Formats: sequence, C-alpha cells, structure tokens
Amino acid sequence: MLDKKGRNIEYLRVSLTDRCNLRCVYCMPEKGIDKRCHEDILRFEEVEKVITACAALGIRKVRFTGGEPLVMKEIDKLIKHTASMPDINDISLTTNGILLSHMAEDLKKAGLGRVNISLDTLRADRFKSITRLGDIDKVFKAIEKCLSLEMVPVKINTVLMKGVNDDEIGDFLKLTMDSPIQVRFIELMPIGEGQKYFDKCSMKVEEIIERYPELISVEDNSGVASVYKMPGAKGSVGLISPVSCKFCQDCNRIRLTSTGTIKPCLHSAEEINLKPYINDEQKLIDVIKNAVYNKPDEHHLETEKKSDTDKMMYQIGG
Repeated sequence: MLDKKGRNIEYLRVSLTDRCNLRCVYCMPEKGIDKRCHEDILRFEEVEKVITACAALGIRKVRFTGGEPLVMKEIDKLIKHTASMPDINDISLTTNGILLSHMAEDLKKAGLGRVNISLDTLRADRFKSITRLGDIDKVFKAIEKCLSLEMVPVKINTVLMKGVNDDEIGDFLKLTMDSPIQVRFIELMPIGEGQKYFDKCSMKVEEIIERYPELISVEDNSGVASVYKMPGAKGSVGLISPVSCKFCQDCNRIRLTSTGTIKPCLHSAEEINLKPYINDEQKLIDVIKNAVYNKPDEHHLETEKKSDTDKMMYQIGG
C-alpha cells in the first residue's frame, strides 16, 4: 500500500484504550483521565474489521498499544483472531509490563510474537517517581518470563531524559550483555505532557555514542532504530531519534486510535473517523486507502519544538 510519496505502508499500530495503570510524568496527567463512554471506544470485533480491511490493502505488521493494552479483557482472543489472518505475519505488543508476567504465556499461545516493554529506569525509587504508581519488580519478572518463553529479542523502550535517567545509560547497556535484549533509547518528544519536560530534559540519542564510543554499529539498520552492540553482547542497543534525526522519509506506519480514527501521522492533527464505515467493508477499505495515500510528508518537531496534534500520547499509542 503506497502513499503519494511512494512509501510502502505495511505497519498498523492499534491503540486499544487510553486507560493505563501507571501515570508516567511525560505521558499522563497525575490525576489520570476521564473515563470514556463504552460507546466511544471501538469494540474488539470492530477492531478486527479494521485490521481485516488494512490487511487487504497490504498491512502485514500489527502492534497493539494503549494506554496500557493489557488492561483490556480478552486481548488474547483479539490477538488470536489477528494471527489467523493469512496476510498478517508480525504481531507485537507495547506494554508497561506490570500485568505481563502472568499473561505472557497465553498471549504467546494466541499468536503474539514480540513485546516492547516500556521501562525508563532500573531503580525502584525512581520508577515510583517517574510512573507515580507501580512495582518495578513486576516489570523485571515480565522481562524474565518473556525471555524464558523465547519471545526474543525482548525490547525495552527507554525514554531518554537529561537529569532524570541519563545517569543509568551504562546500567541499561549492561542488560544487553548476557541476554537477547534490545534496549531502545528514545528521544523525548514535545507532545502532550512531554511538552512540559522537553526544554529541560530533552537530549539527543547521539550523546550515547559520545559517552560510549565502544558501541559497534550493526549493519542491518532497517527499522526506525539505529542499532549498535556492546562488544561481546548477546543483545543490542537501539537509538531512536524522532526529533534530532527524524525518519519520516522511511515511515511505513499508520495508527488506529481506540476511538476509531486513523492517524496517518503521529504528530499530525489530521484524523479520519472510520466508525461510519465499520460495517461496509468496501467503503472502509476505500477510506483507509485514501487516508494512507494522503499521509503527511513529515512532522516539524525539529523546528517548531511541538507536535501539531493536541492529543496526548496515551490517546494515540505512540
């Protein structure tokens, strides 16, 4: 499925909910969010219809996100249905890991291939400060469980924040030495609650290379991350630079929000409401195809220092 720039759009990120069991400072307000009416959120059978339409257009990869997707009951059934679609060959999940340990085995059986676990610190007290809630030991157990189930590489998403967690970079690098873990350092983006921290805490991921020149570049850098390895490491390190070195020219994704809109670009204000077409398969395909074709060329974070969307990250799914 090509857009007007000739980019092959094959990756759908599906935000199942804007609810979360944590309150990370750069993502969600401390007081939490107002609960939406049940009618406002796509039911799983409606999500399945959108994924089916996207698969018909060339989507091959699906990632489930939130908020926190694992707060949704029977997510394993949604994953199983998605895995049954012959055109979908890659199913993954982004989670904070709090609920993952006891769910991982069932999710893998359902067809989940990979997980990305959001973890911005390895220190219990700092975890409590950044997330405002939660038990870091549950996240560590989730990582170990996924490794034992060989859902590898287990990817750890770490939002890099100067003065907050940049003193732990070395500790995160050590995680990659003995296990097939990829730690992915992601630049803080000026979107939603992150806008409040951007000027003070943002830093370029390239600073990691400056601090740790022993990192070795991996030749296969086909994704959004520039991949490196520590000498002798079983795992790897991904550097994701959406602000300082954006990858819009290679973007291959679109997003489905939990309220039933397609976001062709994370940072664009443009959203296309799919709800009126959910029960008309051909019309749904046509609307999605048009949305993809007209996908915005690029974002302007590097110059404007803010996102064009007024949505919070937990409403979009990252």
